[in-house]
Amino acid sequence: MDSGLVQNSPMAVEKNMDIFDKCYKFTKAKELMAAGMYPYFRVIESAQDPEVTIDGRKMIMVGSNNYLGLTNHPKIKEAALEAIRKYGSGCAGSRFLNGTLDIHVKLEEKLASFIRKEAALVFSTGFQVNLGVISSITGKDDIIIIDKMDHASIIDGCRLSHSEVRKFKHNDMADLERILKENVSKKKIIVVDGVFSMEGDIVNLPEVVALAKKYNSRLMVDDAHGIGVLGKTGRGTAEHFGLEKEVDLIMGTYSKSLASIGGFIAGEEKVIHYIKHFARALIFSASPPPASIAAVNAALEIIENEPERIERLWAITRMMLEGFKSLGFETGTSETPIIPILVGDDLLAFKMTMMLQEEGVFANVVVSPAVPSGKALIRTSYMATHTDEQLDKVLKAFEKVGKALGII
Repeated sequence: MDSGLVQNSPMAVEKNMDIFDKCYKFTKAKELMAAGMYPYFRVIESAQDPEVTIDGRKMIMVGSNNYLGLTNHPKIKEAALEAIRKYGSGCAGSRFLNGTLDIHVKLEEKLASFIRKEAALVFSTGFQVNLGVISSITGKDDIIIIDKMDHASIIDGCRLSHSEVRKFKHNDMADLERILKENVSKKKIIVVDGVFSMEGDIVNLPEVVALAKKYNSRLMVDDAHGIGVLGKTGRGTAEHFGLEKEVDLIMGTYSKSLASIGGFIAGEEKVIHYIKHFARALIFSASPPPASIAAVNAALEIIENEPERIERLWAITRMMLEGFKSLGFETGTSETPIIPILVGDDLLAFKMTMMLQEEGVFANVVVSPAVPSGKALIRTSYMATHTDEQLDKVLKAFEKVGKALGII
């Protein structure tokens, strides 16, 4: 065999020069698996209901973003099936070219009306909304100001924009104003989460709006966890504070309260029109499938016609916050259906998650970099369709595990 061929083969790459080297050195997940403490990619064999099946065993789900309990709603499933019957399973192209159906346009009109903005634009995922919007409306001469705890999709959208990015301390308005003062003469936009997805707290939107006006900045709110949850009619953080006209762009996803997958941006018609023609994440991605679009449309109708779902969700939120606190758990600054149980140590959090699973409770573990190092937590989240009996079992399971681990 020719020695030159051997030297040039992929297998002959020197270890310290191999781009796969980091893959071979990554052992943490396998170590957790071996210890029986690996909490990721757990396989669910049923619908995303308050009770799910894992390995044939029923468990109470408190790790889902299905806030209004709509993912298995008969009306939504039928709407999705009907869309498949009429339009097929996919669009085989991007929105920009052959992938725009009449139901895409109708949903955009409905979303614009629901969010009370001039126009809306639908994307295939919520992550792509932030990638596409932020990177299309900002550039290398602009400033993007974000909360340190903003979602990863916002951070990645900022990276794609090539703009200067400034982070302010979480929900710290004095720090936000400091950065705004330093950039008075530059074009800028503030991008914040409405509800922070790990902490469960709400952005201080009145103060953010006031500062944006004072320092001539545009404002975008990622309301992935706010829509269907906050506001009298579930229209999100801006409605919650009565500031719908003061927020320039509102982003939302379908994978939480809207029971599907995808996302949208809503705002002034001319701005949405611009994004439509410059957002690479829209132009170069396949269009959202018909079933997904039809499901969102049906979910919006249910939200508007069944306000009792939001009322029930908030009754559950109050009950669980009080329940965890009375047991001695720390829930941080949470004030929404996202209720974190602060643990601190990563390994302890992994262990707690698997012990809860043994008690029949599915909850999520969150460690760095999703939260600061040393601030590991168990993320719980609730559905309007949870029963009081299920929630009582959850609290008892947490009490048993918390005491066993010395957390309470």
